[in-house]
Amino acid sequence: MNDSTNDPLLDYRALRAEDPDVYGLIAREAERQKNGLELIASENYASPAVMQAMASVLTNKYSEGYPGKRYYGGNEVIDDVESLAVARARKLFGAEHVNVQPLSGSPANLAVYMALLQPGDKVLGFSLDQGGHLSHGHPLNFSGKLYTIIPYFVNKESELIDMDEVEAIAVREKPKMILAGFSAYSRSLDWRRFRAIADKVGAFLFADIAHIAGLVAGKQLENPVPICDVVSTTTHKTLRGPRGAIIMCKEKFASAIDRAVFPGVQGGPHDHITAAKAVAFGEALRPEFRTYAAQVIRNAAALAAALGERGYRVVSGGTENHLMLVDVFGSKQITGKEAEKALEQAGISINKNMIPFDTRKPLDPSGIRLGTAAIATRGCRETDMAAVAGFIDEALMERLDAARLAAIREKVAAFAGSFPVPGIG
Repeated sequence: MNDSTNDPLLDYRALRAEDPDVYGLIAREAERQKNGLELIASENYASPAVMQAMASVLTNKYSEGYPGKRYYGGNEVIDDVESLAVARARKLFGAEHVNVQPLSGSPANLAVYMALLQPGDKVLGFSLDQGGHLSHGHPLNFSGKLYTIIPYFVNKESELIDMDEVEAIAVREKPKMILAGFSAYSRSLDWRRFRAIADKVGAFLFADIAHIAGLVAGKQLENPVPICDVVSTTTHKTLRGPRGAIIMCKEKFASAIDRAVFPGVQGGPHDHITAAKAVAFGEALRPEFRTYAAQVIRNAAALAAALGERGYRVVSGGTENHLMLVDVFGSKQITGKEAEKALEQAGISINKNMIPFDTRKPLDPSGIRLGTAAIATRGCRETDMAAVAGFIDEALMERLDAARLAAIREKVAAFAGSFPVPGIG
């Protein structure tokens, strides 16, 4: 970690002097990121420019409200920052209206629910144990507590969303809103079919593209923004920005969305994060971001194929985006919990994950989830995926041997050293 630069926004000398404990923890994390492989599908590396914006003096300001309509004075610069972020997001996604203030993905989704629905209204959403997200209707989440959730599923044989079944459920249940999105599904969604189903039953269509926003921005996957009523996304993951979120919608929903975000869900926005979002959107508008997004998808396909060659079953038979689910229990009689622990000891970060129709428990499921967004940011190509698959397989096969896992960790670190982490090296 560089703490000797002349740029005060990347200079850690003050932190090291003021609080060596926190500085030491940050330095340790930088080393972990540098020497390991990040395969968690929801993680990525922000650019130094994004990190500088997050470390800026904008964190000192309080800005309840919207540009030109603040509840505090001294916001003329903040208004310009937020307006720039909005303009870039609109251009990037072709959105009629964008709210850049949501602090994270779940609060953004809460705001959408509040804007479009009343408590108790029916929502048709992708079941969490099949690939959905907590905020799409889990009973312990606000979505499951406040709204009547009707789940849809994948086909048991193909492990793909059965759109005929989605339509049949929608016709039977007549939900007020249909939610299309996922956190662990490796295939593309049929946005136009979702639109047709929503129109048929008179439902709002809400897309959560938190995982694939960067692939949409990079012109590799179809853009749902012109098709859906409302679209939310986080700004990290494949979009490679700061931790935060935005909501995009048709102009006719703009006032309802804005009121739901503030004062409905949040108070003052995090202005330093808004600036970092603007930086990330600017980066995603460049031609090289399209090259990056395409590389992410090629890497994922290559990694899925390489794991398949080693005897691992990839759910649905492959991937069309940045992620995949691997049935390690069905393939090798290894639980997801065992796999996550072994790979962590070998310097590879992944997460255990349920697979469709899993017979095991959520905290010790049959599968693991892998993603290639972060390693593509470091410069890995599809030709490198055989080596990554080899590290994974070797660590899982040697999962009970601490000495062997330590040796694999050294090999992983040597491999990772060829691919610098932005802002770390």
